Amino acid sequence: MATGKRTALAPRRPPRRRSLVADLLPRLEAETGLTREETFVREMIETCLKLLRDGTSLGDIKVLNGALRELRYAFKVFAPYRHLRKVAAFGSARTAPQTPEYRAAYEFAHRIAAEGFMLITGAGGGIMRAYQEGAGRERSFGVNIRLPFEQEPNEFIRDDPKLVTFRYFFTRKLVFLKEADAVVLFPGGFGTHDEGFESLTLVQTGKGKPMPIVFLDAPRGTYWKTWRRYVEDHLLRRGLISEEDMSLFKVTTSVDAAVEEIRGFYRVYHSSRNVGERFVIRLTRPLAPAVVAALARDFADIVVSGTIEQGEALAEEREQEPQLAALPRLVFHFNRTNFGRLRQLIDRVNREG
Repeated sequence: MATGKRTALAPRRPPRRRSLVADLLPRLEAETGLTREETFVREMIETCLKLLRDGTSLGDIKVLNGALRELRYAFKVFAPYRHLRKVAAFGSARTAPQTPEYRAAYEFAHRIAAEGFMLITGAGGGIMRAYQEGAGRERSFGVNIRLPFEQEPNEFIRDDPKLVTFRYFFTRKLVFLKEADAVVLFPGGFGTHDEGFESLTLVQTGKGKPMPIVFLDAPRGTYWKTWRRYVEDHLLRRGLISEEDMSLFKVTTSVDAAVEEIRGFYRVYHSSRNVGERFVIRLTRPLAPAVVAALARDFADIVVSGTIEQGEALAEEREQEPQLAALPRLVFHFNRTNFGRLRQLIDRVNREG
């Protein structure tokens, strides 16, 4: 019997999307025929399952889950820009816009962006804001960190799709240095020194790729000059680092010198990698035979066996990086210890090539 009352229709629920586990896991269960990417993802899944088998605590699982999610998203953001070189830029969040350091950071960013580089900053205020104001939104990345103070994204990167916010410092630092082709540091606090020494450590030990590291101050500034004196007096003289390690960085108060240090590093040198026991330096142009012979003679101290030779891409490179296969190469059995000497070799290639 009708009551005259109208019954409201319940809103339709959107169709439930199939999970990625249901879509992709059957494929990854295959023992053969997987791509290299699928093989590694399968291994990652098995590692995650071992967390349950091992009775790993909830807190530790949450750390791993959070780190993996942050890195996955950051890789996705950076992926479309892999073909462009980038400068990781550090400095104090507390530097005021009217200071010489702020103006120099703005000028550096503007100049290096005009050379075709992109800037990666912490996305905050101070020096980070100066970098992104100078480079412009189009050529800026922001890798922000959630803090209870002084780390809101500045207006030049806020709401940009190239802004990534991290919970963990270690994932943020990994992305900073993984994506960087150069590092520049203006005066800053604990964080700036942490990032500077981390960059030096990675390059000194070969855990990071060779790249220019520039400690840049405002004209007539003494901040990094004093830091360099500390390094010389307390690290170098005590034998805690080697003389060749001083080649891994440049201290300057000149924006011109900083830009040239970064631009000049990629004048002839393109990139490098290990292929088995061989170290391969890819070049933008071939070297004259006399230059190669001089390099082989003068850098024989870092060659374990054989000599430094110029040649074509190795088979592994052609398979894994076909886009670089046409570049000429220097190939040698590097001792993987004297990375300061390796930097000196790269500088020589750029000067004489």
